[in-house]
Amino acid sequence: MNFARQRLLKTVKFGGVGSVSLGAASGVVLLSSSGPSGQTKEKLPIYPHPDPEILLQEVPSELEKQIGVVRREITSRYRDAHKQVQGLVDRWINVEHAVENRVKAIISPEESLTPSVLYIGVSTLTGSILTRSRSIPLRLIFPPLLFALSSAHFLPKTTSNFTSYLGSLEDTYFPTLAQKHDVAKAHSAMTWDRAKEAVEGARRSVEGGVLGGVEKMQKVTGLKVGEVWKLSEEKQGKVVEAVKALEENAKEAEVHVLEAAKVVEKKTEEAVSDAETKKEETKRLV
Repeated sequence: MNFARQRLLKTVKFGGVGSVSLGAASGVVLLSSSGPSGQTKEKLPIYPHPDPEILLQEVPSELEKQIGVVRREITSRYRDAHKQVQGLVDRWINVEHAVENRVKAIISPEESLTPSVLYIGVSTLTGSILTRSRSIPLRLIFPPLLFALSSAHFLPKTTSNFTSYLGSLEDTYFPTLAQKHDVAKAHSAMTWDRAKEAVEGARRSVEGGVLGGVEKMQKVTGLKVGEVWKLSEEKQGKVVEAVKALEENAKEAEVHVLEAAKVVEKKTEEAVSDAETKKEETKRLV
């Protein structure tokens, strides 16, 4: 017992401030928590403290701020310019598509342009050559007139589509001029009808005069010229009827030939399909 107490006293004497000693044998616990100053100290942890997090805050300089402002301004200007250029490109592409569609709508697929355009150009140049020694108004009018006439002759459907397109543009953008053109067209149609009627009346009067002269000649000479005239007219009518009949027969024969060709084509296709099916069956059997 005395030995244990002496051991505790030695521990208190040499342990220092804040030391704790336990006597397991005697069950005595000696706590020394006060130092020379009498203040209580915290107990140190077993594990080491974690390193504190260090946060670095970047503070840009004034030069960097100005450079950032300039860069953002240049980027925004570049984007605006790129949008404008892209818009112009899109508009140009739309114009190209519109022109392409309009040209396809005007040009008739049933008419070939390769020889017809050449013929139209030759006709126009011929007009300019024929009027090279004429007056200036005739030189200005005759080549376009031949161009219009040759276009209507060699490319009738394309010319009709082009004139209808010009008429639609005129109705849209120049309505008053379109009305004047309609009036001029109506007057020209009336004039043409009157000219046709006048020509028909002149032809009838000439025929009447010729028939009257033939009758007088028959009375004077006794020759039957009128009958010969009638026979020639009848023969001419018969020839015309025969030509029409031949044309109709040719059309019918062409239709029959096409039908026969279609039938032969169908039969050949059926024979080919049957042969292929037989080949497949033989392959399966093998």
